[in-house]
Amino acid sequence: MPMICLTEPQSMGELAMVTSLLEGSGIGYLLQNEYVSSLYPGLPILNSRVMVDERDRLSANLLLSRLRVDVRDVS
Repeated sequence: MPMICLTEPQSMGELAMVTSLLEGSGIGYLLQNEYVSSLYPGLPILNSRVMVDERDRLSANLLLSRLRVDVRDVS
């Protein structure tokens, strides 16, 4: 099956968190531009891409949705 882009982490820490979560859940992945993004941080065109098999899209998105936290303004 073809690979699809699951996410483009904005930092090396986020990349480590995502890959750790995928590995722990037994979901295979491929990284594009893994090291290039650390050489030139802040350039969106060089962000790493986490690719997963298309059949794993739903379960991988579910895992990532658990990482995302809505921050509310409590003023």
